[in-house]
Amino acid sequence: MAAPPRLICKGAELTDGGPGVRFEVERDGRLVPAFAVRHQGRVHAYLNRCAHIGLELDWVEGRFFDDSGLYFICAAHGALYRPADGVCLAGPCAGDALAAVPVREEAGGIFLD
Repeated sequence: MAAPPRLICKGAELTDGGPGVRFEVERDGRLVPAFAVRHQGRVHAYLNRCAHIGLELDWVEGRFFDDSGLYFICAAHGALYRPADGVCLAGPCAGDALAAVPVREEAGGIFLD
């Protein structure tokens, strides 16, 4: 029997370009940090690990966007990531991408797939 879907947060908690919600996912038998945000009306989720050196992105817990609210910014070295696909646009990891976490929004909630 499949496990029930895991609720990450209520959909209303995520506003466009606003704070994200941190959560953990299991990878290779251990829990790793991840985050979900809303950008241009859609919810996106990624492992909270910079593609360059693996540090967490948020400079303050849950703050992933730059001042414009258009890009994620790495707190360690300022790399800019495109929220729609996690690709690094500028910085030492340009061209690399964040690891996506599959989520879906339904019935007023954001669920881990």
